[in-house]
Amino acid sequence: MPSYVPPLRDLQFVLHELLDLENELKAMPKHAETDADTINAVLEEGGKFAAEVVFPLNVSGDEEGCKLDRDTHEVKAPAGFKEAYKKYVEGGWAALSAQEEYGGQGLPFVVNQCFFEMLNSANQAWTMYPGLSHGAHACLSAHGSKEQKDMYLPKLTSGEWTGTMCLTEPHCGTDLGMLRTKAEPQADGTYRLTGQKIFISAGEHDLAANIVHLVLARLPDAPLGSKGISLFVVLMAPWVSAMAFIAAVWSTRWAFMAMPLARWC
Repeated sequence: MPSYVPPLRDLQFVLHELLDLENELKAMPKHAETDADTINAVLEEGGKFAAEVVFPLNVSGDEEGCKLDRDTHEVKAPAGFKEAYKKYVEGGWAALSAQEEYGGQGLPFVVNQCFFEMLNSANQAWTMYPGLSHGAHACLSAHGSKEQKDMYLPKLTSGEWTGTMCLTEPHCGTDLGMLRTKAEPQADGTYRLTGQKIFISAGEHDLAANIVHLVLARLPDAPLGSKGISLFVVLMAPWVSAMAFIAAVWSTRWAFMAMPLARWC
């Protein structure tokens, strides 16, 4: 019977004996009170979650896969995935290293990385669902307006919403300067986005109430090439559930409203 044994001793060796993490954290005011015992306790529980909740889902993931309803364009994850995500949220794992001002626990980022090391090695497929949320959270934290932070970060922090990144297109490959997705300014300050994206990990699913998409697009006056790319934050509201991704190549064509996150300059 397959099993997953969390590499706790290896993680503790790297953190405490190699990096001397506790003493390093003392030089950081917001983490000065985080000690080795706290870190070890968090990772021990994280290891249990990875081994007992996430790892067994490899079976349903392999045997069932995701299911697309072609009438509603909704995607259902394999059996057990949604229930495991609920436990992930209820356990506070989504908020592990997020800022306290948005409901996070404020633990050092390295602790979150160790936790995700165990999640990824236990079940890479399931971990892709919450995994991209960290990138969306970090991007909004660094570049979002106050309005955007107040709207999106609490939900991403709690895990109530998940996040993605919508970058490349069928004709682009790695050359994002070729992207054709358009962003047209609207009278209310939002933008209407039209285009097609591919390879959007966890772009549609039934695990969370909503999905925050970070989308690359081009404004009408933007120059050609990568210099003319802008970034937009798009909330997947129920009435625009047109994103359906399944099989090896995931693709979507859509038209919806967005808020600018970073403009070309």
